[in-house]
Amino acid sequence: MSDPIGPAHEQRRPSQSEPAGLPVQDQQPIKIARRPSASNGSTGKDSIVTTANISSEDRGKYRSPLVSRYASPEMSYNFSELKKFSTWRRLWFWLAKCQKQLGLDITDEQLDEMEKNVTNIDFDIAEAEERRRRHDVMAHVHTFARCCPKASPIIHLGATSAFVGDNADLIVMRDGFELLINKLIRCIQRLTDFAREYACLPTLGYTHMQPAQLTTVGKRACIWIQDLLMDLKNFERVRRQLKFRGVKGTTGTQASFLQLFNGDHSKVEDLDRMVTEMAGFSKAFIICGQTYTRKLDVEVVSVLSSFGGTIHKMCTDIRLLASLKEIEEPFEIEQIGSSAMPYKRNPMRCERCCSLARHLMILVNDPLSTHSVQWMERTLDDSANKRICIPEAFLTADIILTTLLNISEGLVVYPKVIDKHIKQELPFMATENIIMAMVSAGGNRQECHEKIRTLSQKSAERVKMEGLDNDLVERVKVDPYFAPIVNKLDVLLDAKTFIGRAPEQVYEFISREVEPTLKNFAMAATSNTSKPTELAV
Repeated sequence: MSDPIGPAHEQRRPSQSEPAGLPVQDQQPIKIARRPSASNGSTGKDSIVTTANISSEDRGKYRSPLVSRYASPEMSYNFSELKKFSTWRRLWFWLAKCQKQLGLDITDEQLDEMEKNVTNIDFDIAEAEERRRRHDVMAHVHTFARCCPKASPIIHLGATSAFVGDNADLIVMRDGFELLINKLIRCIQRLTDFAREYACLPTLGYTHMQPAQLTTVGKRACIWIQDLLMDLKNFERVRRQLKFRGVKGTTGTQASFLQLFNGDHSKVEDLDRMVTEMAGFSKAFIICGQTYTRKLDVEVVSVLSSFGGTIHKMCTDIRLLASLKEIEEPFEIEQIGSSAMPYKRNPMRCERCCSLARHLMILVNDPLSTHSVQWMERTLDDSANKRICIPEAFLTADIILTTLLNISEGLVVYPKVIDKHIKQELPFMATENIIMAMVSAGGNRQECHEKIRTLSQKSAERVKMEGLDNDLVERVKVDPYFAPIVNKLDVLLDAKTFIGRAPEQVYEFISREVEPTLKNFAMAATSNTSKPTELAV
């Protein structure tokens, strides 16, 4: 069977602390004893789950749309059973290898047997063992031992369940952030190109969702990019600061390992450090209960939920602009907007992002509540909640980013519609400029103000009561009072004189903040940037 871990690792940004052999170990051929489940998001030819190979039995069960409908193969695989339990086995192998190096009676033959069977998982046996023992970790200890009879006596030696459970979760979260960071960089790149292209195109600004002073299309995009940059830095900060649980024992005291090494504290410390480094982490928690502190999960999901807020704001902006027919998300040739109204061009991509973002934003309540009730060294009521919350947070963020990539690659701008809306509002906004021009021509400021006020009210009544266009400029042109400045009106009403420093701000923001940030992620920024992003559905 082809290796389902490959595509995810092609996009990985190697950690500086990651030891050289880790990717090679991760890319061993996968052997599996039964048909992959729908949760296996592998991209191998024989194992990818498509609508063609979903069984009738599976279609008779609930399947989370996060995986069955939306998520990328890479992120689906990252939270799959295959990734989880092969990582457990890899952790057991690393533990035994380091224990041997530190002097325990473990043979090369035992290690070789464990390493060869890291991905040879019989899930049917594992499920039967768990039904029998009501303990997922011991079920997989016994399943691993069946294909490693020589290594059976030393599997899980000195460890507690959290050794594989927590450490595997930390590996998965680290890898999940790497996938998200890669996509987020590409989104920022696309939107930066968009902002640069439209840096000088005037458009109505809106405050309180009412027309306000002009800005530019590119400047508004920079507001979105600025929030995404904050999310990018948050993702990278949390990924970089993730600590390994390491080798800590049942209540975090390392007592079992101290006993294994006959009271030699230095060997226990070396074991913890060596396993941590083999897993690709530079640091491990010094203090643990049975588990790593669940406050870490709060931190992880918090930055993902915060990202959800960014997306909801941005995609709501695009939806509102689409209703004004100024900007649209991509719309495919055969895409149908409405089953009843053939003319509709609904912003379904942005609507999907907003829908998923709402789910992502509330997920932070789960780890917050879980952390608050972890009595003493640990309680097991974190487990079932964590199995749902953490994968859903990463899967949802991944889906949003895939959709946002598709949006950012094909945003359509309608300059003539934008200009029409400007012309409807600009005469009112230009009244102060007209007054200043009249004063410069020798007029009285108060007298001019009253003239403009009277004409503006009549024009506004025409717009609101009769549904006609704003004719304030025409009224000014035919009023003899304003004869001294009539020949200057075109200059006074040039939209580009109302956008302030918006273009300069765009170029400065890109050069001083966006480009230096993306330069720090050069490897990810140059990978697969030319390939268009397609939606799953």
